[in-house]
Amino acid sequence: MLKSRKELDTELDATARAWLDAALTEAAHAARENVTAEPSAYASPPWELHYAAAGRHCGPAHADSVRSLLLIAARAPLSSVTRLYEQGTAAERRAVLLTLHRLDLDATALPLVEDALRTNDTRLVAAAVGPYAAAHLDPHAWRHAVLKCLFTGVPLTAVARLDERARGDAELARMLRDFAAERTAAGREVPADLRTALALTEIAPAAPTEES
Repeated sequence: MLKSRKELDTELDATARAWLDAALTEAAHAARENVTAEPSAYASPPWELHYAAAGRHCGPAHADSVRSLLLIAARAPLSSVTRLYEQGTAAERRAVLLTLHRLDLDATALPLVEDALRTNDTRLVAAAVGPYAAAHLDPHAWRHAVLKCLFTGVPLTAVARLDERARGDAELARMLRDFAAERTAAGREVPADLRTALALTEIAPAAPTEES
């Protein structure tokens, strides 16, 4: 779970807080001056360097939260977000995925989600099925994301808006039953999460209300 700045201030020591203050100031400056779009020919914008160094200065346990705050403070455009994802470590990629829904990117960052869902890194898969994916993945891709979670062992609690999007989805139900049949035929256990998701598909979607 990502922590707020206030929460971080209570958990970081003085040195880490000072580093975070300076890093966020740099990110906010980049947003004001609109210098986040492209790095120079020789170096990335300073706030992007802070992004990579977050774990070293604030500790691995706080790195996701610190990186998320930097992305938000910089109002990171697609170019920066893509660069940080493509050039980053798995931890740096995860922080990008966890923050996408808090950036003004509309559906333009979907290729990053799709890339994460092609991996078998459960940290990336779990981060990829958050609120951004729930808002922007089309039904076909979203169903396969749910199956990816079941296949890799990512708990379906990671899937944002699962109740809403799975409800009454007959095609997802078919895919879940096929997956369960394959597991059973192979002598493998059917994940309990699959039964939970299947039960959701059997609930009729809420009827639209008429405006008075």
